[in-house]
Amino acid sequence: MKKEKTMTDFHYDLDADGIATIRWDVPDKSMNVLSMAGIGELEALIDKVIADEAVKGAIITSAKKDFAGGMDLNVIAQMKAEAGDNPAKGLFEGMMDFHRMSRKIERAGMDPKTGRGGKPVVAALPGTTLGIGYEIALACHRIIAADNSKAKIGLPEIMVGLFPGGGGTTRLSRKMDLMTVAPFLLEGKLSEPQAAAKFGLIDEVVASNELLARAKDWILNATDADLVKPWDKNGFKMPGGEPYTAAGYMTYVGAVTMVHGKTQGVYPAARAMLSAIYEGAMLPFDEAIRVEARWFTNLLLNPSSSAMINTLFISKQALEKGASRPAGVPDMTVRKLGVLGAGMMGAGIAFVSARSGIEVVLLDRDQASADRGKSTVEGILDDGIKRRKITEDQKAEVLGRVHATASYDDLKGCDLIVEAVFEDPEIKADATRKAEAQLDKSAIFATNTSTLPVTELAKASRDDSRYIGIHFFSPVHKMALVEIIKGKNTGDEAVAKALDYVTQIKKTPIVVNDARFFYANRCILPYVNEGIRMVAEGVAPALIENAAKQMGMPVGPLQLTDEISIDLAVKIAKASKAAMGDAYPETPADDIVFKMAADGRLGRKSKSGFYAYDDKGRRTGLWGGLAENWPVSNDQPDVTEVQHRLIMSQVLEAIGALDEEVLLDIREGDVAAILGWGFMPWTGGPFSWLDIIGAPRAVEICDTLTAAHGERFAAPKSLRGLAATGKGYYNRFGAAADAA
Repeated sequence: MKKEKTMTDFHYDLDADGIATIRWDVPDKSMNVLSMAGIGELEALIDKVIADEAVKGAIITSAKKDFAGGMDLNVIAQMKAEAGDNPAKGLFEGMMDFHRMSRKIERAGMDPKTGRGGKPVVAALPGTTLGIGYEIALACHRIIAADNSKAKIGLPEIMVGLFPGGGGTTRLSRKMDLMTVAPFLLEGKLSEPQAAAKFGLIDEVVASNELLARAKDWILNATDADLVKPWDKNGFKMPGGEPYTAAGYMTYVGAVTMVHGKTQGVYPAARAMLSAIYEGAMLPFDEAIRVEARWFTNLLLNPSSSAMINTLFISKQALEKGASRPAGVPDMTVRKLGVLGAGMMGAGIAFVSARSGIEVVLLDRDQASADRGKSTVEGILDDGIKRRKITEDQKAEVLGRVHATASYDDLKGCDLIVEAVFEDPEIKADATRKAEAQLDKSAIFATNTSTLPVTELAKASRDDSRYIGIHFFSPVHKMALVEIIKGKNTGDEAVAKALDYVTQIKKTPIVVNDARFFYANRCILPYVNEGIRMVAEGVAPALIENAAKQMGMPVGPLQLTDEISIDLAVKIAKASKAAMGDAYPETPADDIVFKMAADGRLGRKSKSGFYAYDDKGRRTGLWGGLAENWPVSNDQPDVTEVQHRLIMSQVLEAIGALDEEVLLDIREGDVAAILGWGFMPWTGGPFSWLDIIGAPRAVEICDTLTAAHGERFAAPKSLRGLAATGKGYYNRFGAAADAA
């Protein structure tokens, strides 16, 4: 076998049968990502395959367990920077370079008139294949995947404010009709290999140890007809019909309606993708690819897209890699975890920890309660089996790591405790003292509290420098964000331990300083209260809810209140009033939630709240009794005014948290806002949104709202100061959010 290894990311072998194998293996990366240099390397090797008469065909595969994780989004920043004063030109030409390369794979040296004489190219996928990695595979003549149940295949770009701009949009929309392909393009749906083959995303699935042999066999037996893609054949028709036909027209009307229903028109990526598909459908393939590149370039220059990339990729990745970790602290990986409290929260913490390979002691006041907690873990695992995410053996392995107990003695050897008992300082203090009596002095103690100040809770600890807050969001196994709260005396080792633990369980951490409600709840509670306040003012509940959804919030404030439970809102209000005394801001929202709680309308859990529910707990619409108790006014506000109230109720708290140094990094503020409570993802988060609209416009909105609704909307001095400078938050703080 002839071997060459002159490239950095791609390596080339040629065997005695004339089959070239191109292996993707980016150095120092656990997952292959495509760079500009990588595009050049791959194109050079494809040229070599085409030019060398000894080569009969080629296999493109990976030397890693997975094929690819997509495009290195930092490449976008590079393309912009290299384009100088004309970023559109640089971005467009960069994408066309990729299209030229992928088209070489697709045509593989065949005669442009006859379609003959090409060399077969097979994509052999050993594992996960995402984004531009899958787009490379789509350009190949056959896609064969290993039978790997852990692998995911698809195009998730829409989730970070992009669309598949490496040919995936054009090729998939010509491979299958638009309504069939919509979940994969417009929702970023990922599939394991067997499902991907069923859907038509790939051609076949084989055993892992047969992958390369099967690819080679296909190459040696391929005919000229096997190499010509449908869109390169004479008389090609778009699946589902061209847009100007009756059938095609209805398809596109349906697609636009579906997309608008899901996005409310605020996500530019979905609009750009549909435009690329619609316009490209009326053109030959090579022209359609240029249209796709133009729309992709247009999207990359949209501030919303840039903000989403910055927050959901660059900033999120930086936080997950330890951007906030104290320097000089050695590895603090968790070996044995104690979880105090086996309710839904404690059981969720136990599950995500045991799933990540950590031994867990799940403790509650009696054995029956602890066992119920372990049963909750088992229920989550059973759901995973039903959805074919895990096997029975994997379930047994995870459950085997969870020891349910009522004895504090079993906490011996734990190096981290996460306390998740009832939100009562005395109960938490008692659990802290009992647990710490069993721990080595090196252990770290964390409280999972959502509202109580960590510094006060730490007074029950034997060493407040080793006491920290770790705030999980519910449901733990589904929510990606974890808020780490530093008490006044919390030390670096406690912070490092918390961050290393969150990394172990594959969540995204933010680190904040101690204050009532910390960061996330500080911002989300005013959103809920503002919505309920508007009900008291006579604003139509449907207007409130729809205004929220149309600005990009996943749920309206009234639905969110039902989800978190109305009696919890009452408890928070009472606890806040008791702690703040005369400083507590009285609000009409309190009167509403107090009355509803007194009437037994506690939200989804009681199948009655701001919404009505059927016997199975499904929402059937807003509760009709709202209008009877709080009549709707004849004069309704403009939807924009409602939206500004809902937005600013959150954004002003985010600014306050930053000004008061509760929030330490605006990147964390943006990431937490989207992952923690779904703040308008299309904006990239509250600080990115402020930069999109500009500080002067934000001040103008505040002044208008203040005049109409009071001082709670007054623009902070820091915002007015920023407006005077003409800078944005990311300019001011020097973070890397403008990278994309």
